[in-house]
Amino acid sequence: MTTYGAQSMAAPLRRVLMRRAAAAMRGADPQRWHYGPGFDAAKAGVQHDGLVELVEESGAEILWLGDEEDGLADSVFTHDPSLMTDHGAVILSMGKSLRKPEPGLHEAVYRKHGIPILGRIEGTGTVEGGDCVWVDRKTLAVGRGIRTNQAGIEQLANLLGPHGISVHGFDLPLWQGAEACLHLMSVISPLADDLALVYAPLLPVAFWQMLKARGIQLVEGDAEEFAASYGLNLNVLPTAPREVIAVAGFPKTKAAMEAAGCTVKTFEADALCIACEGGPTCLTRPVLRW
Repeated sequence: MTTYGAQSMAAPLRRVLMRRAAAAMRGADPQRWHYGPGFDAAKAGVQHDGLVELVEESGAEILWLGDEEDGLADSVFTHDPSLMTDHGAVILSMGKSLRKPEPGLHEAVYRKHGIPILGRIEGTGTVEGGDCVWVDRKTLAVGRGIRTNQAGIEQLANLLGPHGISVHGFDLPLWQGAEACLHLMSVISPLADDLALVYAPLLPVAFWQMLKARGIQLVEGDAEEFAASYGLNLNVLPTAPREVIAVAGFPKTKAAMEAAGCTVKTFEADALCIACEGGPTCLTRPVLRW
């Protein structure tokens, strides 16, 4: 039985790696972690439990990172430290220095569950999972910016190329500065293999052209909601094609997805997602989609 493989952003979610916010964020210093004034660790833990319920309702099995209080508050955002392929996991290297220990946590869980390690991003290379978007099963788009550099993209291309996967790097804007988090997935969330929610003003032009050439329909996220949420209105998690989980409070973006044929479930996340710059996609690392 297949237990890993996720070269799609929206195929049905079967297994996913998560970490509970209640333990990971307990005692976190918001200034150190660049969290906003709305951050509340206890409330974030409760809100994360709401996301967990929705993920479990979808039928996905959750693989849990341990609840050890290791001070790694951002480790709740499990999307970033690793990338899953049909050939095993790639252990990434974090561009945010406070997050450097996290890929090791992922590798330990994968080894525990018998999931092979395809390779690692090493040395001066950095790649974060939030910068990686599967355009199709053989095409990976990677945002080049503050968190992911050219050396990391080249290493990723060398790891995936032998398996017939092409890797394309696209430059990201600085936007709100080096301390803020702008990933490629800050401006696109696939909703199905042929449908994506986007904030077009920040999309790299060549990436936009690639999406259009592949016949992918683009749904525009509301600009005012994008600004108000620091882009979190756009960060949605497909549990199956056109079935998504989103942060509550952004009715125009929700309506745009529903008009495109999506079913949207929401959870309250002001103290978790809005305050900490990471949505439901960031809080999950798909291990198996099929």
